[in-house]
Amino acid sequence: MKNKLFKSAFLIFLSLFIISSGHSSNALINLDIDQEIDALNIKIQNQKKQIDALQAKQKEYQAQIIAKQNDQASLSNQLAVIENRLGKAALDIEETTLEIDKTNLEIKKIEIDTENLNKKIEEQKLHISNLLRLVYKQEQTTALEALLLNDSLSDFLNQVKYLEDANTEIGASVNDLKQQKEQLDKNKEVLEGKNGDLAALKIKLEEKKEGLLFDQESKTSILAETKSSEKAFQSLLAKARAEQQQAQIDIANAENAIRQKMSQKDKNRLEDGDSVIAWPVSKNYITTGFHDPDYPFRKIIGEHPAIDIRAPQGSTLRAAADGYVAKVKFDGSKNYAYIMIIHGNNLSTVYGHVSAVSVSVDQYVVKGQVIGKTGATPGTAGAGPFTTGPHLHFEVRKNGIPVNPLNYMP
Repeated sequence: MKNKLFKSAFLIFLSLFIISSGHSSNALINLDIDQEIDALNIKIQNQKKQIDALQAKQKEYQAQIIAKQNDQASLSNQLAVIENRLGKAALDIEETTLEIDKTNLEIKKIEIDTENLNKKIEEQKLHISNLLRLVYKQEQTTALEALLLNDSLSDFLNQVKYLEDANTEIGASVNDLKQQKEQLDKNKEVLEGKNGDLAALKIKLEEKKEGLLFDQESKTSILAETKSSEKAFQSLLAKARAEQQQAQIDIANAENAIRQKMSQKDKNRLEDGDSVIAWPVSKNYITTGFHDPDYPFRKIIGEHPAIDIRAPQGSTLRAAADGYVAKVKFDGSKNYAYIMIIHGNNLSTVYGHVSAVSVSVDQYVVKGQVIGKTGATPGTAGAGPFTTGPHLHFEVRKNGIPVNPLNYMP
């Protein structure tokens, strides 16, 4: 019996010794992992520095864009605005690419840390399990039996000390396990966030590439339409301004006329209800926002009262909500063409640069009904001057005043 008790005490001591040695070997493994994480941190910091440098250059381009926009409208100034936009767009793409690389590094760092934590948790669970088995076996012997069977009081006290050490180690290990699991949960949460950031950055990168393409098309369009002639540019500018001014007048008059007409008949068909406006084309990249300060023709034509949605030439165009067609401007020429529809809630929508029309004035349409086709390719029917490539110019008006369409769209 004495040998059995001695053996149990020895096993507890040996277990604690092995655990201590295991911690030392784990420390070496953790050192390698820490070094790998440190290397990743250095790479991340380098990426941040590059991003900061790019952002400084972007500010320079933006300042040049604003300066040129405030200069007198001329072909050279307009081309300078677009050139600066092209430069800024290229930097935007480079910055977003670096952001993606940085986020990938951060994800890798979290994954390494998580893998290490999982290993530690498994080791800690095994460690606690072994200790519990040893303590359980030892506790099967009563204190009186242990005292009587030991050669001396000193041996008995040593055995008690081993048990106390084992219990202390169990408590510490359970606490470590709890902290590791808490850190693991935090890592999972952070990792989900980083993966979300990565997905958003990839979308942003595609949008930046679309923006670069938009500016390239703007430059190509202006050079083609003006043939690099200042006189031709001024003539085109005058035509664009006249078309825009006339369009604003016609749209306002058409809305007033048809609302008066509807007040006398079929007024119930325009009852106020849901103000949600559907996307008139497949949801896509917005090349120019509402009142976009970076709109390349802002100073020569005016504020951009719409959003421009990227859409291939001839894409199906649908009514954004139920309503009456108030205005159709399309004659098959290259002049600016559009459709206007009025809705309930004092809302109306305008669809610009259309290349084909499928509705007529006073016609009632329902949300999603085909009303025409998109256009805006330079030189094509309905495109108008200063168009920048295939897209839909989409306006939403409240009480006749242009408002941001995105405030009404899902």
